[in-house]
Amino acid sequence: MIFINLLPHREAARKKQKEQFFTQLGLAALLGGIICGAVFTWYQGQIATQQGRNSFLQAEIIKLETEIKDIAVLQREIASLRARQIAVEDLQADRNLPVHMLDELVKQLPDGIYLRSVKQENQNVLLQGVAQSQERVSELLRNLAKNSAWLTKPDLVEIVAATVPVSGREQRRVANFTIRATLTRPAPAAAATAVLVPASKS
Repeated sequence: MIFINLLPHREAARKKQKEQFFTQLGLAALLGGIICGAVFTWYQGQIATQQGRNSFLQAEIIKLETEIKDIAVLQREIASLRARQIAVEDLQADRNLPVHMLDELVKQLPDGIYLRSVKQENQNVLLQGVAQSQERVSELLRNLAKNSAWLTKPDLVEIVAATVPVSGREQRRVANFTIRATLTRPAPAAAATAVLVPASKS
């Protein structure tokens, strides 16, 4: 026997295909949404993590900037204290300079010379005195130039021949002189030598 299907089987097949297509499309859209949501969530997590790192770095930078400012203030205070310390040390050293100058003059002054005046202005020293001869003045200049650690750069300003009464009508020829020198602090080794040499002699 022959069966003839008179139902619209083509329309049913098309309908079934459409249903399968829409089902697959819905599943694809759902899968795509899940994937997009997962990717979005992952990116949001990465962004949140990076923002947390940035916030941490900003906080650390602020701390470092504060510490740098504190260090700069401390450095300025240290520099100020060092400047004060140097100033105090210079004042203490300069306080003893006149004593060293007079002691040095006693050591370097040759026989036949006496000083009338000694004037100090800052580091400049002006010596005025009387010598038995010009050779004595030359000897004093040599002593100050070569043997003195405290009085340096001696310069003869002037020397004038004169006469002074000795006794009765007798007079003696002398040389009035003016010498300019520079009062300086010697190097530590030279200062130690200058202090130790007289002690060893005594």
